[in-house]
Amino acid sequence: MKAIIPVAGAGTKLRPHTYTQPKALIPIAGKTILSFIVDQLRDAGINEFVFIVGYLGEKIQDYVKHKYPDLTTHFVYQNERQGTGHAIELTRSIVGDDEVFVVLGDTICEYDVKEVLECPYSMLGVKKVDDPRNFGVASINEEGFIDQVVEKPAIPKSNMALVGLYKIKETQFLFECLHHLFIQKIQTQGEYNLTDALDCMIKRGARFKSFKVKSWFDCGKKESLLESNATLLKKFGGNIADAHSFKDTIIIPPVSIADGCQICNAIIGPHVAIGANTTIRHSIVRDSIIGSYTNLDEVVLDNSLIGSDASVKGLSRSLNIGDNTEIDFG
Repeated sequence: MKAIIPVAGAGTKLRPHTYTQPKALIPIAGKTILSFIVDQLRDAGINEFVFIVGYLGEKIQDYVKHKYPDLTTHFVYQNERQGTGHAIELTRSIVGDDEVFVVLGDTICEYDVKEVLECPYSMLGVKKVDDPRNFGVASINEEGFIDQVVEKPAIPKSNMALVGLYKIKETQFLFECLHHLFIQKIQTQGEYNLTDALDCMIKRGARFKSFKVKSWFDCGKKESLLESNATLLKKFGGNIADAHSFKDTIIIPPVSIADGCQICNAIIGPHVAIGANTTIRHSIVRDSIIGSYTNLDEVVLDNSLIGSDASVKGLSRSLNIGDNTEIDFG
């Protein structure tokens, strides 16, 4: 089985960070989004990966080759972003007749990967959501098989959203349905969508079983990324690298601090992830993600997302304040 990971999106909701960094390489809880995905699949026994890249694709390629030299990897460029269906179709010559597991490049989920891989049916991951109109939606029968999938329906027939996990056994059938979309120019919101190809397969007799994910971590925009960072840090406990220097600093776990960080006269945590070789002085940081090679000096940060090679300097104040006084520097 080959894993296909589309990571060609521009990540517009995470700008300005995604002007210089692919969304899949945004750090969260001490790892990149992409590493969470690859590690899950590799640990379950998949060792051949196809990455669909586009915007800043060379950074994805360099990262994967450096971090995962033991894996068999292929890189396919999607120069025109015409949707997930178009992206998957580009892998046809590499995939051949092999089964595939498609995982969207911003999808971090908790589920039993081996159980999904061992199931004799094609499978789609689902999660109940309050408002399914912004997702692909699956209609599931009493036996757990999927009767229909619809991308971003105005009037959803179900509240079971597709989470971006697709195990497909009949790959030639998939590529036939993708070809059908292109020939008939069947698009959803101006794009060729994988969901439409899956629905074509179902209508032509393919059987898809659903599986529910335990947790689904949204990494699509700043607020949900920080929330997912906090949840993952609480779940895994964070990690503090051995190579660091802390002086007169209080750490409130869970936090993740990478190698080479210099921190003094600071309060760090909870729910903070800090990249490698970052320097923090005279600051308070909580509920935030800080990139690598960044300098923070005399700042108070809360619910913040700071990129790499950034510098943030605050104001130093000396105060002599009497009783019954209220000061707001905001």
